Amino acid sequence: MRVISGLKRGHKLKAPKGLEVRPTEDKIKESLFNILGYIDKDSLVLDLFGGSGSIGIEFLSRGARACYFVDISSNSISYIKDNLSHTDLNEFATVIKSDAIKAIKQLSSSDLKFDYIYLDPPFRHNELLLKVISSLKDYPILKTDGLIIIEHESELILEDKMFVFKKIDERRYGAKTISFFKKLS
Repeated sequence: MRVISGLKRGHKLKAPKGLEVRPTEDKIKESLFNILGYIDKDSLVLDLFGGSGSIGIEFLSRGARACYFVDISSNSISYIKDNLSHTDLNEFATVIKSDAIKAIKQLSSSDLKFDYIYLDPPFRHNELLLKVISSLKDYPILKTDGLIIIEHESELILEDKMFVFKKIDERRYGAKTISFFKKLS
């Protein structure tokens, strides 16, 4: 696993071993960022199930202003911090050890608004994903024109409308799918 593009292109990243963390494969990450295109220098990113930090680090490498990394696992938090140190991106990162729902509430109380919220919850935890989306409705930390990006198993079909968010695109990569949501206008 490595940083695909930007300032830190080619830097290798470490990921926890085992089934708890499934790092996004390089080909999926490359496709995702081709779809997103230019990352504005003022972009604020939330990597909500951070794992190794690979996605948030890619956003930072491509010029995002800052990224908040959240994970409940101490092991994952350690890998995120190591990868941020290795890529010299610590000054652009905030790492939070918390469950996703508590983190959303905490970030909301700080009046933060994100351009991108990346969700890669544990597979087959569909109720957790719905709770997170509901929390994003209740605690509006997504900018009006912001984007929620969900990496999920392909067998999970996400509705075209989830609470106040509408699906605007979906890409399938074998067993994984990336779905893109925006706020309803």
